[in-house]
Amino acid sequence: MSVKDTVAERFKQLCKERNIKINELANISGVTPSTAYSMLDEKRRDVSIITIKKFCDGLGITLGEFFTTPEFDNLEQEIK
Repeated sequence: MSVKDTVAERFKQLCKERNIKINELANISGVTPSTAYSMLDEKRRDVSIITIKKFCDGLGITLGEFFTTPEFDNLEQEIK
């Protein structure tokens, strides 16, 4: 799984845990729903660290909490 896929899956997981839809996450984070959906779209996966930070703010978590998961720890190195 790529970094972008892992980011998208993590946000899906967090939304499911909190019982909110992705457009609700966008609204509480001050991000347009189209930005949220472009991140989740497998063909686009438009991900920026600014958007990730805004989503984390909306969820009330830190970037560290977001990225501290086995899924991120187990990603293959991009540079070989």
